[in-house]
Amino acid sequence: MEFTHPVRRRARRIREVLAAAVVPPMWRSGVLIPAFWWDGHPNFGDAMTPWLLPRYGVVPLHRRVAEARLIGVGSILEFVPHDYSGAVWGSGLMEERTHPLTAARFLAVRGHHTRDLVGAPADTPLGDPGILVARHLPRPRLRWEVGVVPHGHHRGNAELARLVARGGARVRVINVHQGAAAAVREIASCSVIFSSSLHGLVTADSYGIPATWTLLDPPLGGGDFKFRDYESAATPGRSRYLEFDDRLTADDVVRLGRRADADIIASLGDGLAEAIDRLRATAGELGRYPLGLLHMRADRDVRRSP
Repeated sequence: MEFTHPVRRRARRIREVLAAAVVPPMWRSGVLIPAFWWDGHPNFGDAMTPWLLPRYGVVPLHRRVAEARLIGVGSILEFVPHDYSGAVWGSGLMEERTHPLTAARFLAVRGHHTRDLVGAPADTPLGDPGILVARHLPRPRLRWEVGVVPHGHHRGNAELARLVARGGARVRVINVHQGAAAAVREIASCSVIFSSSLHGLVTADSYGIPATWTLLDPPLGGGDFKFRDYESAATPGRSRYLEFDDRLTADDVVRLGRRADADIIASLGDGLAEAIDRLRATAGELGRYPLGLLHMRADRDVRRSP
């Protein structure tokens, strides 16, 4: 059964709602909000929206963009119509093209480039929400020297496979198709990260792990834009891009890995966390968890009836 099959989608939604029940912030004043994030294939970066927000007392309920009141983590703003009037939290564009969202309420966006291209106010907080993961998952013991985090499209890249094979047991390939917490733990168990996945880089920065990023075949939509956008906020004025060729070794990755500035990452994280507090003030009346689930379900049924 495919990932996008309605039965599997429904099962994911149920797991997300149930998982929120064990998160302490939900016990006191948890709220529900219809939200959009990419759910077209398994990817730990896309799964950060339903994993992170309950830790701040918010359960996002996946909806089509037209029904959403919050846009979450990922390069997804091209999917958002120009007249969207809900909230945006840490999202980014995929392509380096103007996409004005003049009616949106910007809690945060991923980087300076996205902020300019969507027309967000100059004081909009910046950063990818994945920066927050280290605040909620303690770093495990180190198990591997090098963590390689290929984008899902790059898992079969032959040159990358040769680098991994030459590195032997010291190198771990992290599967981005697993859940958010599992992938984050594996990344955090490495001394250095080499990534063609943006959230491999973001997770490394959250834990203060030296990292580099690269571009591989097949090319990704938007090229390097999302990396440049993120680094405009996380490592302003410098890039950790490492051009890939078949001579690259695990030793090179270790030698060339660089940390983001811890103070900058902490400041971006503070802004993203504080932005969630503003969500309650800007999103209008929100249903309470868990009883609000019944009201939201009833409301959807009414809107779908003939």
